[in-house]
Amino acid sequence: MRLGIFRGLKDRLDRMLGRGIVDEQLFDDLEDALTSADVPVRVVDSILESLRERVRADRLRDAEDVRRALKEEIAERLRDARSQLRRAETAPTVLLFFGVNGAGKTTTIAKVAQMLMERGERVILAAADTFRAAAIDQLEIWASRVGAEIVRAQPGGDPAAVVFDAITAAKARGIGYVLADTAGRQHTKTSLMSELEKIGRVTEKALGRKADELLLVLDGNTGQNAIRQAEEFARVMGVTGVVVTKLDGTPRGGAVLGIKQSLGIPIKFIGIGEKPSDLKPFDADEFAEALMES
Repeated sequence: MRLGIFRGLKDRLDRMLGRGIVDEQLFDDLEDALTSADVPVRVVDSILESLRERVRADRLRDAEDVRRALKEEIAERLRDARSQLRRAETAPTVLLFFGVNGAGKTTTIAKVAQMLMERGERVILAAADTFRAAAIDQLEIWASRVGAEIVRAQPGGDPAAVVFDAITAAKARGIGYVLADTAGRQHTKTSLMSELEKIGRVTEKALGRKADELLLVLDGNTGQNAIRQAEEFARVMGVTGVVVTKLDGTPRGGAVLGIKQSLGIPIKFIGIGEKPSDLKPFDADEFAEALMES
């Protein structure tokens, strides 16, 4: 897995540690690399404080030992048992996707649908972005491509009703998963956030419980603004997990660390390219390993 995050970090480590000296200049360089990747300052301070302690306690002087210690510090801050996608005891499992415009939400839904279907699951897509006819058409194309069923309405229809109908259809047909698309919305727009709350309430009415996953899709290019988006959506919806897209081409993906450390929200998936296989279930150790090799 190749990531654009912390671009050049490996080269910096190689240069500094190649001297055979672990000194304050090394930590200054690490601080620069982490902050330039939009890792929040308090998270950077926490990582470097722990790394200093390990260097002192274990007398680390070998480049690979320091690199390994840094990787472990990053992975430790990202590990979360909740990173695995939930599966409801009583079908269908409902995944509700939301986020701001342009984050890659509809494409992410299609990729998750394909992933589930490759595991032998049956999936129904709810085209609840009724504001844009193009969004409905796009999801229908994806449904046909991956072999999923779809429930849709006319443009301008009630998005909450689409989700309700999709859940009802899934129950009637014995379909295991409902993946619901919603319109992109700015977290600062009160009316649109209220509509999202309504979708959540209607989902609960149709399902008899809250949606099993409330998944916020974030563009990795937005850096620390992604943390502010996550705060607002979590306040309104109670986000259960985050999908961070477009991490293959951004040096600002340090927000992944910020979201987990600042808000305690687990990362569920990361997107590192356009192909369906480029959406990866999040693995903290694999992610930290990729950072060290970027």
